[in-house]
Amino acid sequence: MTNSNQRSKSFANYFGSLWTKGSDVFPGLLIAATIAVAATFLSEHYSAPVMLFALLLGMAFNFLSEEGGKVAIGIQFSSKTLLRLAVGLLGARITFTQIMELGLTPIVIVIVAVFATIIFGTLMAKLFGLSTQFGVLTSGAVAICGASAAMAISTVLPNHKDHERDTIFAVVAVTTLSTIAMIAYPILIAFFNLNDTQIGIFLGGTIHDVAQVVGAGYSVSQEAGDVATFTKLLRVSMLLPIVFGLAFLFRNSRGEGQVKAPFPTFLLLFAGLVIINSLGFIPQEILDILKHVSKWFLVTAIAALGMKTSIKQMASVGGRAIGLIIAQTIFIASLVLAILLYGI
Repeated sequence: MTNSNQRSKSFANYFGSLWTKGSDVFPGLLIAATIAVAATFLSEHYSAPVMLFALLLGMAFNFLSEEGGKVAIGIQFSSKTLLRLAVGLLGARITFTQIMELGLTPIVIVIVAVFATIIFGTLMAKLFGLSTQFGVLTSGAVAICGASAAMAISTVLPNHKDHERDTIFAVVAVTTLSTIAMIAYPILIAFFNLNDTQIGIFLGGTIHDVAQVVGAGYSVSQEAGDVATFTKLLRVSMLLPIVFGLAFLFRNSRGEGQVKAPFPTFLLLFAGLVIINSLGFIPQEILDILKHVSKWFLVTAIAALGMKTSIKQMASVGGRAIGLIIAQTIFIASLVLAILLYGI
C-alpha cells in the first residue's frame, strides 16, 4: 500500500508540475499564436511573406516581453522550444527520391554553392568587423533556406547578449532580399540565354526562401518552376548536415549563462522524418498535417522572436551587417550563374 501511495503521489506531482508549466506558458503562447494568425491573414490577402508580417507584428508588441510575468514565459517558450520543434518537423517536406530526381549537376552546384557561401560569409564577416557567429548565421541563411535556416542555425550557436537581435536581423534581411530576388532575378536572367532547366537551377539555387523560389520559377515557365522547386528542396536538405556540423564545431563554445552549445535533439526528429518519409511509411494525410503544423509553429516562433526584439535593437545592428548579407547574396548568385555559364 505504501508503494502504491508513493506512486500515486509521484504521478500527482508530475501532472501537477505539467499543469503549472502549461498555465505559465499559455498566455504568451496564445498571444504569439494570435499574431501568427493575423500575419497569415495579411500574407494571404496582400501576397507578401508571412514571416515578415509575423516579425513586424511581433515587434509592435515588444512591450509585452519587457513587462515580464507569465506572458514573457510563454513568449520565451514559443521562441525557443516551439522553434526547435518546428524545424524538426521540416523533415516531413523532404525525401531522398526528390533529391535523386534532380540529377548530378544541380546536386554538385548546390553543395558547392552552400559551402562556398558559408565560407565566404564567415571570412567577410571578419573583414566587415563583425563576429564569426554573425557571419555563420547570415551566410547559412543565405546559402540554405532563408528564415528557416537562420532560426535553425541560431539554436546551435553559443548564446550572447545580441543573439536574438542578430537572429531577427537575419530573418528580416533574407526575407526582404528574397522578395526582391523573386522579382528581379527572372528579369535579369533573361539576358544570359539560359534554357528553362538552367534558369530553374539558378532560381532554386540562389533565392533564399522556398515561397519566393516557387513564385519566381513559375513566373518563367512550368519547367523552370518545377526545376527551381526541386533545386530549392535540395538546398533545404543541406540544413541537416550543416546544422549538425555547426553544433559539433561550437559544442565547447561558452556563452552567457550556458556551459556549452546543447546538442540539437530536434535534428534527430528532422532526420527521422526524412528517412521515414523517404520509405513511404507516412500517409499523405499525416504528411499534410505535419507540414501545416510545422508552418504554424514556425510563424508563431517568429512572432515570438519579434516580440522579444525592439526596433532600437534592430537599428543597432548597423550598416556593416546589411552590407555583409547583401555581399553574401551577390556571391551565391554570381557563383551559381558562373557555374551554369562556364562550368566553373
